[in-house]
Amino acid sequence: MLKLPDYPWDAMGPYRERAQQHPDGTVNLSIGTPVDPTPEVIQAALAQAADAPGYPTTHGTPALREAISGWYARRRNVTDLDPPAVMPTIGSKELVAWLPTLLGLGPDDIVVYPRIAYPTYDMGAVIAGAQGLATNNIHSLDEDTLSRVKLIWLNSPGNPTGEVHDAARLASVVKLARDIGAVVASDECYAELPWEAAEVPSILDPRVCGESHQGLLSVYSVSKQSNLAGYRAAFVAGCPELISNLVNTRKHAGMIMPAPVQAALAAAVSDDTHVSAQREIYRRRRAVLKPALESAGLVVEHSEAGLYLWCRDKNAAPASTWDLVQRMAEQGILVGPGVFYGAAGEGYIRVALTATDERISAAAERLSSSSEHVNSI
Repeated sequence: MLKLPDYPWDAMGPYRERAQQHPDGTVNLSIGTPVDPTPEVIQAALAQAADAPGYPTTHGTPALREAISGWYARRRNVTDLDPPAVMPTIGSKELVAWLPTLLGLGPDDIVVYPRIAYPTYDMGAVIAGAQGLATNNIHSLDEDTLSRVKLIWLNSPGNPTGEVHDAARLASVVKLARDIGAVVASDECYAELPWEAAEVPSILDPRVCGESHQGLLSVYSVSKQSNLAGYRAAFVAGCPELISNLVNTRKHAGMIMPAPVQAALAAAVSDDTHVSAQREIYRRRRAVLKPALESAGLVVEHSEAGLYLWCRDKNAAPASTWDLVQRMAEQGILVGPGVFYGAAGEGYIRVALTATDERISAAAERLSSSSEHVNSI
């Protein structure tokens, strides 16, 4: 029987209870679930496709794959992506968790991911029986270790840090991966939410990968930019050979996006207007929350893109992650513990922008309202 660690967010129970005691209620800035309405254009597409008596296609409808290819061309500077090299996934997390297994990795293989990272990268290695290795500099690994690296996860903009990799940095990893025969999977789910980053290149950008997508996978979700977390709508694109093999394996496993959701996803990636509107909503919330956190004695690091603010105590002897979580809970504010994202996240908290305008304003007021509050955090 596969025995995984307890789900980390279960540890938030006591802090959730403490935050609920605030007289003005909880401000939940922890997990980062969207709270704004799903755009009407997407709801309409879902409803129109609701009569779906037959089995959907694992590879996705031609219309969906063409819509995703068009989105890459418009929004990600990837103009040479053939629609067959695209596949819908049931949210991005399931692909992250199962990709090492779907690629056939095992005990002798290494999955590399960032030192501060979405924990599912490591869980995917665990599920496959492979070895996870956290590093921010794959070029520093010795030859023997590199020979065992079969999958490299990149994440830009990063979750939780919001750090963005430029094209040169991505290209250096692609070159190394091709030299050692490893797959590069780039989690780009927050690419449409740049704040201070000049650009957010894709792994499939020709400046990064040249004229070929060999060995490369771009993973994307519209959950945040289109308020579609409840639809579980995402996709992967890139190397035709890898996509073909993934499609075949997923056919055997029955890992298929429902037909109405495929129609909704096609509508989501075909309409840029609602994404622009949602981006401005998050920009406004960020402009309220970031200075409030800083006034409360926190330093915001990186966070140049994405849905989160990555924070630490500015004091010379900074508070621990759990001290910060507790202090925020005492203000009725729930945040994400930095240690959930690796040992290097100790001393940090992740603060999400995904709350209503009213709740963001309430959090900012609590953080900024008194000198006593400033001194306590």
